[in-house]
Amino acid sequence: MGRLQAGDEEDVRCYRQQVVRKAAAAGTAAILAIGTANPSNVVEQRDFPDFYFRVTNSDHKLALKDKFRRICEKSTIKKRHLYIDEALLAANPEMTTYMAPTLDKRQAIVSQKVPELAAAAATAALEEWGRPAADITHLIVGSTSGGSDMPGADYHLVRLLGLSPSVRRVALYHQGCFVGAAALRLAKDLAENNAGARVLAVCAETNVMYFRGVDDAHFDNLVCQALFGDGASAVVVGADPGGGERPLFELVHATQTLIPETGGAIQGLLREVGLTFGLISEVPSLIAKNIEAGLREMLAGAGVDVTDDRNALFWAVHPGGRAILDKVEGAVGLKPEKTRASRKVLADYGNMGSACAWFVLDEMRRWSAGEACGTTGEGCEWGVLLGFGPGLTMDTVLLRSAHI
Repeated sequence: MGRLQAGDEEDVRCYRQQVVRKAAAAGTAAILAIGTANPSNVVEQRDFPDFYFRVTNSDHKLALKDKFRRICEKSTIKKRHLYIDEALLAANPEMTTYMAPTLDKRQAIVSQKVPELAAAAATAALEEWGRPAADITHLIVGSTSGGSDMPGADYHLVRLLGLSPSVRRVALYHQGCFVGAAALRLAKDLAENNAGARVLAVCAETNVMYFRGVDDAHFDNLVCQALFGDGASAVVVGADPGGGERPLFELVHATQTLIPETGGAIQGLLREVGLTFGLISEVPSLIAKNIEAGLREMLAGAGVDVTDDRNALFWAVHPGGRAILDKVEGAVGLKPEKTRASRKVLADYGNMGSACAWFVLDEMRRWSAGEACGTTGEGCEWGVLLGFGPGLTMDTVLLRSAHI
């Protein structure tokens, strides 16, 4: 770009003023509805070690089974919803063998289940929103366990939900657990920069892609089998609510940060054996060491006066596991009740990857209403949503609750 000529500075100043006025007129985007869905099959965590070692023909590995049982107990998960059951495994026995080439069979199942599960969550969100599905202008679909086919789950959702053929679609596939937070950042931008936009964002995950048999040497595989559950969640996002729309949480500001030199801390590899995960034990500590810097960066860019008292905020932390929640609490100095919603979702559903974040918000706003808290954020005005995933990537969203 060349040097500004005489008169150009005034033109630039006027243009910037127009941009600022346009942004101010558009209003701040807000979540207008939340919907969730899970498979009907429920597995109690206390029973899962017996099921897992039986269906993988590993009951003779007594020491490993005892180790796996302790992992399940320490997870604080009480139950999970899973498509995986004995009937599905009987029809696909290769999935019970560790690292057997099963991608084709897994993909055939996931390509059907992910759109169906996503549609169930989206339908619940649209029903709460109360407007016709055809009024949705933008569609965001996130999934780590699905989305490899073309056309993908986003295409099938248009058909299943009866969305307009001209809906503008964005796919966030194979990104990991932080997508729930990242999708809110994208939905905020779309809603605030497209007049009248209404964004439907959906995340759906199933462990069909990464369920596999026992291996004595790979501890991270055991952790994976003990942790993940199947679920989908959806939100409707828009600015300038009207016509009966009721904001639940305003999306005030959002940032994404890569934690330096942690690219190999969490890895997900799609191979002939399906989707494999690798993670190092230091992941919770790495997140804890960097969370305060990420928070300061997000709050500095928000341009609003937010209290420095972390316990005066509400917290929607991705329930990646008990250790992550413990480390976040300790690093930020949170009282145990500040992660209540995240721990409740972990206990009732396990880690559902990208779908978890909006389950936490749904749990929070329903509990807040039931307890007559005054706001959807457990009585607090301001709050933080945190998403973590491969990279290590940390997405942070500053939220403002609505009055109940």
